[in-house]
Amino acid sequence: MIPDNEIVLRLLLGALLGGIIGFERQHHGRPAGFRTHLLVCVASVLVMLISEYFHFLQPFDSSYVRVDPGRIASGAITGVGFLGAGVIVKAGVNVHGLTTAACLWVVSAIGLAMGAGLYLAAGLTFVITLLALWLLERLERYMPARLYRSFTVVTETGAANEAALLRAVGGHGTAVKSVAYEFNREKQENSYVFVITLRDRDLPGPLLKEVASLPFVLRYSLRT
Repeated sequence: MIPDNEIVLRLLLGALLGGIIGFERQHHGRPAGFRTHLLVCVASVLVMLISEYFHFLQPFDSSYVRVDPGRIASGAITGVGFLGAGVIVKAGVNVHGLTTAACLWVVSAIGLAMGAGLYLAAGLTFVITLLALWLLERLERYMPARLYRSFTVVTETGAANEAALLRAVGGHGTAVKSVAYEFNREKQENSYVFVITLRDRDLPGPLLKEVASLPFVLRYSLRT
């Protein structure tokens, strides 16, 4: 059986590693922060300890009844998956919270490894996770990537020239990925919702100027 001082050490190390990763997430204003990651990691350590102790605590004779203690640990991963889904939010064409959800899953795995006494595996995973959160975030700023934006244009009914509008939105370094159309009978307005990709974070000035110059355009809005 695992000695008591070893149990205390594993729980404290799990709290330390999970808390550090959670502090990084909280520093970036994420919903699952310091306390959440710390509790998930400590709970995973405890689940793994229970899995290891289950062989000694079960009331059955192991000569004729075989129990798989690994199922308890696998249930922890499944449970954390549901917890991680709660921090994922879709806003328009963008999805937020995927990194935090992945952190919860990794923290749970670190806790299971710590509970199993795999200190090297848990520590190395912890270091890799921190490097991915701190270092790779800074490298991503220099990586070329297209940004998706939702660009809505409201026009007059009957006067809209869809071809001219599509040329205006699809020019100046942007690319139109999809178009949704909506008609407001009460206001007699047409709404075009364009999903576009950009090279820069802001819409190009010439594009906005060209769209605004179209006589049938009433207003437009950009959702990031």
